Amino acid sequence: MLAGLLKASHLTPLEILPATVAEHAAAAGLRDVRIYLADLQQYSLRLLSGPGPIPDTRERELPVEGTVPGRAFQYGQTLPAAGAGPRGYRWWVPLLDGTERMGVLNISTALDDDRTHEHMGLLASLTALMLDSKGRSSDTGARLTRAREMSVAAEMQWHLMPPRTYADGRVVISAALEPAYLVSGDAYDYATAGPVVHLSVFDAMGHDTAAGLTAGLAVAACRNLRRQGASLTETGEAIEDTLVRQFGNTRYVTGVLAALDTRTGVFSWVNRGHHPPVVIRGGRWSTLLRCPPTHPMGTGLGLASTLCREQLEPGDRVVFYTDGITEARGPGDREFGLSRFVDFLIRHHADGLPVPETLRRLVHAVLDHHGGRLQDDATVLLCEWFGPRPDAVGPAAARAGLHIA
Repeated sequence: MLAGLLKASHLTPLEILPATVAEHAAAAGLRDVRIYLADLQQYSLRLLSGPGPIPDTRERELPVEGTVPGRAFQYGQTLPAAGAGPRGYRWWVPLLDGTERMGVLNISTALDDDRTHEHMGLLASLTALMLDSKGRSSDTGARLTRAREMSVAAEMQWHLMPPRTYADGRVVISAALEPAYLVSGDAYDYATAGPVVHLSVFDAMGHDTAAGLTAGLAVAACRNLRRQGASLTETGEAIEDTLVRQFGNTRYVTGVLAALDTRTGVFSWVNRGHHPPVVIRGGRWSTLLRCPPTHPMGTGLGLASTLCREQLEPGDRVVFYTDGITEARGPGDREFGLSRFVDFLIRHHADGLPVPETLRRLVHAVLDHHGGRLQDDATVLLCEWFGPRPDAVGPAAARAGLHIA
């Protein structure tokens, strides 16, 4: 099965991937394989259909909330499908690209044993890699996972930023960004360099395409200097210079630039006119990481930046956010608020939910609070540090969503 799929993967476009996967899966006794991808806001799972008969309309789109395939997606666990008969079984298997949740597979099998489950997990892993590879050069997947039209600014932002979830045994990083189809001025970024994890969040002035261009330029400048080995303060100053050269002093960006040394847990950051990050410890304690802020990048005020440091403990979660999260207003002009935001994260951490699922529920709660229509971009970036020994993560990995099958 795997050998055949690997060989076929080089010249298989996304449109015929479902048929190719189903054909080769049969070699391992996995039948009637269907691929479902999550929509951009992760409200539903949508069938990626290739040539051939189209399934019943009810099977083309499945809600995440309140369904078995939705639970498989939310928790990253293989679950039996309802209605399986005595002569066979049906399963919902999560599709994970690394730890980025893509969707689920629906698979029929004759047996329910360890070998069958191993084969389903292997098939899901390879299918996810193929979906990621082929999806980059195909509009089919983008059309399938969009519930409505996307603005030009949002198109730029989504293709600028890294995947919403990453994990490597030392950390798990997860992000959420709304309004998904209209976002313009918010952006996040992360990367690893040896033992160091770089994290940043940006909030550009305005809510138009120009704000998206400003945020995009800030992210590009940040990456450029970071890859040259610049310090956090040097990177912030370089972003400032880049924006001033391009826009004069007419556009600016607030942000936090940070680095985590995974060997020691030392967290360093520079605040450029942004909200301070939050640390959640032990699933119940939180504090703001206060650091003297300097001026937003692009204003050219020439104030000195301050580099601050905090010693983290294994299991700590550092949370970055933009004002659209905490200042979202609901009925009666009531803000969602920082306290409610942090309390939401703590309560869902205590429930043992994977980090990506916690953030999915958070942004949906913010949207519900605002009646489904945000007036400002709302971004949250969360990083959990497991500790200096990645081989000892234990239950923390499960909470991060590091399930393979």
